Amino acid sequence: MTTYDFPQDLRDAQLALHQTQSEYEQYATTLPWSAEPMPGWEGDKQLHSGYRPSKPDSPGYTDEQRRQVAAYRSRLLELGNQVLTHPFWETLKGNDLFSARMQLKHLHDIPEPQVEAAA
Repeated sequence: MTTYDFPQDLRDAQLALHQTQSEYEQYATTLPWSAEPMPGWEGDKQLHSGYRPSKPDSPGYTDEQRRQVAAYRSRLLELGNQVLTHPFWETLKGNDLFSARMQLKHLHDIPEPQVEAAA
């Protein structure tokens, strides 16, 4: 497998994109299920499982929650654009381009090997 020598600013932008996406997803789990105030509901009982889907009333997002969601989305858009339009991609074509983009996405999944200091 070919490995690519990604510029440090591209590596940093990709890592920031992953971290921001993770933070946003964690934050989203704390939000009400609806951005606008909505009444709760209860669905019909499922035929074979007996499960009855339902949602409680949603108070909607507070102004602070709306600001925070907008800030996350803005940052994600900025970082995504930075990664996608980086000049490095112009040096590759075809399958190399696809391969490099996939490799960059997973670059931080595995920690880099530690260089042992000489004793």
